[in-house]
Amino acid sequence: MATGPTHAMSGLAAWAAVTAMAGSHAIGQLTPKTWVVGATLATGAALFPDIDHPKSTVARTFGSMSRGFSAAMSSLSGFLYRLTRTKHDSDRAGTHRGFTHTLVFAVLAGLTTTAIVQTSDGAVLGVLMFTFAGLAVRGLMHNWSPRSDALLIAAASLALTLVCWAWTGEQPFDAAAFGVAVMIGCIAHFIGDAITEQGCPMLWPLPLGGKTWFPVAPPKLLRMKTGGKVELVLIGPALTILAAVLSAVVLYRIGAAPWLAQLELPSEVMAWITPSG
Repeated sequence: MATGPTHAMSGLAAWAAVTAMAGSHAIGQLTPKTWVVGATLATGAALFPDIDHPKSTVARTFGSMSRGFSAAMSSLSGFLYRLTRTKHDSDRAGTHRGFTHTLVFAVLAGLTTTAIVQTSDGAVLGVLMFTFAGLAVRGLMHNWSPRSDALLIAAASLALTLVCWAWTGEQPFDAAAFGVAVMIGCIAHFIGDAITEQGCPMLWPLPLGGKTWFPVAPPKLLRMKTGGKVELVLIGPALTILAAVLSAVVLYRIGAAPWLAQLELPSEVMAWITPSG
């Protein structure tokens, strides 16, 4: 897997990129509240697939509660791997980089998020924000002391959720957009894992090369080592810059960052930032 900060920033960058390129109605009504909540969900969802590894940093986000859920997901992943593997698949437990690292899981996670928001009140959305904010903080601050970080992360997540909720106020939101955000975050995670040495079985259960758990990956020369210089010096910083720039662009378009117009950017840049129509 890539490191936590890289995964987290990839989720935010992916959400910002998709919303920057999408038309005004492609992902529903993008109010500041919808975008910020979606950004929180996408950033956290970019860590979520590693919940299938009980020893991962994500698994200890909320202490024993998240570790218990991680153990259950690990068992499910292993069961599905054994059930659907072919003789060409590798002889491994399949408890990590299994079901939670597939597009099927991403779609189910997105649909579940949409259904929860559509059939419940705003309080449940707050719980979702708190949970995914916790995953995001866990990823960004992955070196916190394991003896106390669950409490610290819970406090930071609660503070972020309350501040975000107060800032966005009573603006309308779009449940479908939140489901899309979770899917985008998960897919960003898959891509991040695919460019590491192990690859990612994201296309399960499609049989590729006789394998239902085919590890999708670029040629070896284009893969990076987890925590290596390429990730820490190139990939991570580049994603951070991309996420910041595209987030500012989208927030400006939806009226939440008017200060961008005061930067005296080149006319060509402003023409792209402010699309016609």
